[in-house]
Amino acid sequence: MSANNGQALQENFRNVMARVCTPVSVVTAIVADKPYGTTVSAFASLSLDPPMVLVSLDRRSELLVAIRKTLRFGVNVLGSAQSRLARNFARKGGPRKFDDVPWALDLDVPRLPGMGGFLACRLARLIEAGDHLIVLGDVLAAESAAGLPLTYHARAFGTHVALAEANA
Repeated sequence: MSANNGQALQENFRNVMARVCTPVSVVTAIVADKPYGTTVSAFASLSLDPPMVLVSLDRRSELLVAIRKTLRFGVNVLGSAQSRLARNFARKGGPRKFDDVPWALDLDVPRLPGMGGFLACRLARLIEAGDHLIVLGDVLAAESAAGLPLTYHARAFGTHVALAEANA
């Protein structure tokens, strides 16, 4: 394996990570009646006892500012038919992202309709990591729904389909 210069390493790293299939979620918070949200693919379960999750957010994120103020956030796990919603929340724009999106307050965080799952979380800890912060959350409530998940792989949205037992 050869060493890469900084720019080449970043590009190669991006290409490798594009090969990793990730879940797609919209993380939300609310401050002074203004909802904030962003699409993330860096989301994972962390602990079952107690229930905890981790989310990675850009240091410059308006959502991160909101989470720091309220100490609460929601994780809206998207279903396979929600790629348009994922694109909407992936753009810049703060509260304007919610203009044409129905939502409701659930345990002090914005909840989007028709999700594959929803988690209401309390901020447990922030960990500095490069140009992002890892947000650790204690799960206060969890609800799941049937259906296929929205995933991100090879720079495109898709979903997971289980392999037949003979192929597994």
